Amino acid sequence: MVALLRNSNNLIPLAGKLILTVSLCFLATSCKQVAKSVHAEPSNPQAKPQGAAKVIGTIKNPSVNESSGLVASRTSPGAYWTHNDSGDGPFLYALNGRGESLGVWRIPNAKNDDWEDMSVGSGREGGKSYLYIGDIGDNDARRSGVVIYRVLEPTPTAEDAKSTRLKPQLTEPAEVIRLRYPDEKHDAETLLVHPTNGNIYIITKVALQNPSIYEAIPPFDLSKPITMRRLGELKVPSLLGGILTGGTVSPDGKRVAFCDYFQGFELVLPANAKSFDEIWKQRMVSFDFGKRKQGEAIAYRLDGKAVVGTSEGKKSELVQVDR
Repeated sequence: MVALLRNSNNLIPLAGKLILTVSLCFLATSCKQVAKSVHAEPSNPQAKPQGAAKVIGTIKNPSVNESSGLVASRTSPGAYWTHNDSGDGPFLYALNGRGESLGVWRIPNAKNDDWEDMSVGSGREGGKSYLYIGDIGDNDARRSGVVIYRVLEPTPTAEDAKSTRLKPQLTEPAEVIRLRYPDEKHDAETLLVHPTNGNIYIITKVALQNPSIYEAIPPFDLSKPITMRRLGELKVPSLLGGILTGGTVSPDGKRVAFCDYFQGFELVLPANAKSFDEIWKQRMVSFDFGKRKQGEAIAYRLDGKAVVGTSEGKKSELVQVDR
């Protein structure tokens, strides 16, 4: 994946890309330092992660070379799921909190065009956990729609840890949810699913602008594309704008966290909120997400008391920030 230019193809003429590259590199070195001055700190001390970023593990499986999505397992506490970006097959990789492999699964009826993020939530059968994989990347603005694969979350066993990309386990067949935007084509790398009602949210990826929020509400008609609803824009406290590369909803549905290549961000739902969608109106705050090579994925830990992130590249570190 091209690191910073990949989302700018639709914004800036080719002749301006070199200027953008230089500008982004300059801004990247300073965005962490200035982020706190862009927006005042919130009065609620719980409105952002408080701990220092620390490395808790390294992804050991050599097949994971572009970790682009991350979720905390609901069926196996302490475990995580990740997937690669485009160029890999429809594989899901399970790992523990130290980054050791717990196995590899292939979704039999899926393909990886441009998998950019994943989430976890409810699904067709009540009381069961489902993984949502977002084939939502569109760097060249060529896709008429995007695809979300919803699959019943496997429960890794000790025997599954022997599985590999060449000899994977198989998930149940996925439900294929086809979505389209109501306005134009967009690149996106952030997929969010509400943990209880299953609402799907896609946040666009744009440089030097505010990203847009799109929503799809279940039940989902799998026989045809579903047109999403645009909810508005997010104001990201970064000089780089909305270059969001991943997102996650806390298990209790009260917080949403995002990452870009350099830092993390969080929104908190007010205690008196009547709807989850009120969270988009709140002030987003930034936090230090450590020295990740190219931050692409973020997930709340299962207890909701920390966020964990990965980067692209082999042997990616697992970086955790406690709340």
